Amino acid sequence: MSATFLQMAIVFLVAALIAVPLAKRLGLGSVLGYLIAGVVIGPSILGFIGEEGEDIMHASEFGVVMMLFLIGLELNPQSFWRMRKLIMGLGGAQVLFTTLLIFPIFYLLFRFSIQASLIVAISFALSSTAIVLQTLKEKGLSDSPAGKASFAVLLLQDIAVIPVLAIMPLLAPAASSGEAESSSVWSVLFSLGALGVLIVAGRFAVNPFLRLIAKTRMPELFTAAALFIVVGVAYLMYLAGISAALGAFVAGVLLANSEFRHELESDVEPFKGLLLGLFFTAVGSTINFNLIAENLLMISTIVALVIFIKSAVLLLLGYRFKLSFVQVSVFAVMLSQVGEFAFILLSGSSQLGIMDAYQSEICIAVTTITMAISPIMIFVNEKFIAPKVIGVDQAPEVPADTIEEKNKVIIAGFGHYGSTIGRFLRANGVPATILDYDSERVGFLRKMGFKVYFGDATKHELLIAAGAHDAKLLICALDSEEKSILLAELASKHLPHLKLFIRTKHRFHSYELMKNGQERTYRESLHSSVFMGVDVLHELGMRNYTATRKAQEFIKYDEQAMQRLVHHYGSGDQYIISAREEIELQERLLSEDVRFINNSEDNAWDSEEMRDAARKANEVK
Repeated sequence: MSATFLQMAIVFLVAALIAVPLAKRLGLGSVLGYLIAGVVIGPSILGFIGEEGEDIMHASEFGVVMMLFLIGLELNPQSFWRMRKLIMGLGGAQVLFTTLLIFPIFYLLFRFSIQASLIVAISFALSSTAIVLQTLKEKGLSDSPAGKASFAVLLLQDIAVIPVLAIMPLLAPAASSGEAESSSVWSVLFSLGALGVLIVAGRFAVNPFLRLIAKTRMPELFTAAALFIVVGVAYLMYLAGISAALGAFVAGVLLANSEFRHELESDVEPFKGLLLGLFFTAVGSTINFNLIAENLLMISTIVALVIFIKSAVLLLLGYRFKLSFVQVSVFAVMLSQVGEFAFILLSGSSQLGIMDAYQSEICIAVTTITMAISPIMIFVNEKFIAPKVIGVDQAPEVPADTIEEKNKVIIAGFGHYGSTIGRFLRANGVPATILDYDSERVGFLRKMGFKVYFGDATKHELLIAAGAHDAKLLICALDSEEKSILLAELASKHLPHLKLFIRTKHRFHSYELMKNGQERTYRESLHSSVFMGVDVLHELGMRNYTATRKAQEFIKYDEQAMQRLVHHYGSGDQYIISAREEIELQERLLSEDVRFINNSEDNAWDSEEMRDAARKANEVK
């Protein structure tokens, strides 16, 4: 192992360890942190990385391959078939219209050849799978309408790379038309053959192979097998002349129903995350600022036009597929950059002589810049644009609601959590005024028979219209931590007579509310996790009443501990010390309760049969 390799490893790791946490703390996301780290260590600033940055980027592109393999594992063929309209309709329209709009810009404005203009237009129509999926995951948007639409478009784009690579030899000026046609035909046949081999192996060979490895009971060997599958697929696709990332995706889909799916996912995930981070850092380090400075007007013009065209097409298609305004804005901004597959297509076209080296460098610079500014655009949209339109984000079929009823209870947010509360109250004869700001969910719930009013409960006017002056209780079941805190502040300031019951995501969310005087906070996972423990204890032989009582005591002590710990929240080491003391105190109190329970006949809730069994057991003792 050379000293140069170790030096490069240290440089990349230190840069990531400094830049990524800073970017995350500022709310910019890890992708932008990696890109900034690459820029800083690149030749334009500190100069720790020189021309070898491009070699590192090509090597780290394997992180994209692993990412698409994991995506395939999550998407079985049945799910793919259910999404076919979204994939083919939305994804196909995006690639087609974007290509048609970008093509004349390079052909007429920048005087590229027809062949070069076509390749550039197709390349720029593609978006970054790595950036978009990583951002969706970090921000919890994967299951949102915008997240599902983005995934469908990215999937179609990745699939579209195969025919593009197949037709590129036809566009090469060096070969005769007959030679190009023959080469293209053989390329397509070879690609189809490679995919056929992959499908057959995925269905009939991989699972028996993994079963054989699993019998060794050596986790490290199974990890090696998982990496072998991904690397083997990538190499097969490389020999076939098609995208290794697409081959890995197909392999993942074929293994989506495998009994080893979760093991494969857990083994590949760490390597994927590390290589993706390295890829983004390498992208940042390869930005050629000298080339940009020399061609600033041309490159900035292309960047602006590409982002504008892609965003406009995505906005129009998003509305056509009935996404709401906020979802459309997220969808358009998320996919407005040029993706990593553009590097492959542009480099390949340069090697085939479709475009010259200068044109290729310009287009690669545009690709890199759009990838670098994409996280910034996503951040700006999330912080400054989307919040301003949430209150008016409604689909055409949901009119501005006039709230006709006035109840003693108001429920804000009627997703899974809020609807459970609402159904429980209704079953016990307690009517509630229900508010929700997701227009699609409102429409669905109305079809289900619920009387739900559309609107943002963090708006004072809507609460007044919902009868907040006459109500007694306000239940905040909102999924957003920020919105629940905002609603609590609003109600405390303008409607102090309302008793607030607030759903929280976790302990620290509760702390934020408790510091502002909110005492009734309910962590969404506390009771469900504790009462799962009750069922476990009962299954192990403990009596129902005893297990339930222990659960109630545990919750009581935990809530009391939170009341004391909230005063140390945010104080760093002091909070950790206090939390450890509270855990020790709680365990000591619970152990004393156990001794008390074990010395008494604590079976008040159990059936007569169980009490008889317990008495007989005591007689035997």
